Amino acid sequence: MLTINVAVLLVVIVALRLRRRTEARSRFDEKMTVVIVLALGIMLAPTGVGQGIAGFLGQLVSGISQAGQ
Repeated sequence: MLTINVAVLLVVIVALRLRRRTEARSRFDEKMTVVIVLALGIMLAPTGVGQGIAGFLGQLVSGISQAGQ
């Protein structure tokens, strides 16, 4: 039996939706993309990958803020 990771499926959906031209999107289309991306973020946040991304972004922001001082 084939199993599909829902997070991977959402990544594919987001990639396909973002490839379309911006002018062709309606407001509903844009709102739906935002909802899908938020759902993807919620699914990735508690995983090891999500924690790694959060740590990397935290270090990046910290480095940028220290460089600005």
